[in-house]
Amino acid sequence: LVIDESHVTIPQIHGMYNGDRSRKMVLIDHGFRLPSAADNRPLKAEEFWDKVNQCIFVSATPGDWELQVSDNHVVEQIIRPTGVLDPEIFVRPTEGQIDDLLAEVKERALRQERVLVTTLTKRMAEDLTEYLDEHGVRVRYLHSEIHSIERIEIIQDLRDGNYDVLVGVNLLREGLDLPEVSLVAILDADKEGFLRAERSLIQTIGRAARHVRGQAILYADNLTDSMAKAIEETERRRAIQMAYNEKHGITPQPIERRKRNAILSFLEVSRRLNAQELEEAYEHKDDLPLEDIPELISQLEKQMKEAAKNLDFEEAAKYRDRIKALRDQLLGKHS
Repeated sequence: LVIDESHVTIPQIHGMYNGDRSRKMVLIDHGFRLPSAADNRPLKAEEFWDKVNQCIFVSATPGDWELQVSDNHVVEQIIRPTGVLDPEIFVRPTEGQIDDLLAEVKERALRQERVLVTTLTKRMAEDLTEYLDEHGVRVRYLHSEIHSIERIEIIQDLRDGNYDVLVGVNLLREGLDLPEVSLVAILDADKEGFLRAERSLIQTIGRAARHVRGQAILYADNLTDSMAKAIEETERRRAIQMAYNEKHGITPQPIERRKRNAILSFLEVSRRLNAQELEEAYEHKDDLPLEDIPELISQLEKQMKEAAKNLDFEEAAKYRDRIKALRDQLLGKHS
């Protein structure tokens, strides 16, 4: 078994049984479910691991549990084939941090580079986004209420250069592979807690580790233990990478990658095919079997609602008229 981002996955495996049981017992105790509902459950942690023969944990920031059960058999993967180093880290005071950030953002926008900014609260992220927007920065705000597909589209827009800055709270960590990002700014880096713990800081800083000029700025008035450990670990890795590059004559190369996200490409093809199929089906509506008309109406209704949601009322009206024609046809065939 290979577990990627194990520092996130392992706690989910261990918490699955208790979370499921806690939810179901409330329903059982109040008579909304039969006691047998508790039998349909996830595996307990010990049951899960009994079924695992060998396991490889993959993580830039492995948790204490993984290190313990691995008996500290750790293989470090620090050297990148491209020679790109971990980001430089700067600690700056919070006084004047927004103006300092604005200057950094504008400098990188001129170089066609992108910036990620992480804040502690949703309110601060909203205010910062509004402030940057008022000062001519092309900025978007990523929050937890955005659905997964829309989130992918926002990140893709960042990569495509439709805007230069992405502001978020706890959404700019694992899984974001953005070679265009040259700066990660962490506001209130000295506020100890989950979002500013050592592993969280390392993961967030690492979002700039795909760019040859990658940097991270931590805005803080105090140097916390978490900050010190995160900086020390990042600088340790950076020193190893620099020594390796110097020894082997490697010059860091920017990552050349197809910008189009595979999921988005698939979705666009799906949407286009669906629209095409709907168009063809409507053109041959007179030949449609009776039982197929309700399904076509249902599909057209979805398209109509989507068009209305996008404020494309002309397109929505076209779908509305087609739905009416199909319903009239359905009534005619019934009679």
